[in-house]
Amino acid sequence: MTQFSVHDAKTNLSRLIAEALAGGDVVIARGSVPVVRLVPIEPQGRRAFGSLKGRISMDERFNEPLPQDEIEGWDLA
Repeated sequence: MTQFSVHDAKTNLSRLIAEALAGGDVVIARGSVPVVRLVPIEPQGRRAFGSLKGRISMDERFNEPLPQDEIEGWDLA
């Protein structure tokens, strides 16, 4: 674990980011008290249009109007 002061972290932020991306454990401290850890984020996967095709189906009642009691439950004011 590598610990840096807030001042050192501001001065060397690019280097600390590179170190965290390389798998290093980067901790930033106020005085001698560790307060944050710099870690890389997990990349989000790309969404593929149509990836659920054939896995979701609609009931034949899907386009029918809602019953009155259901409509009254909505706050449309």
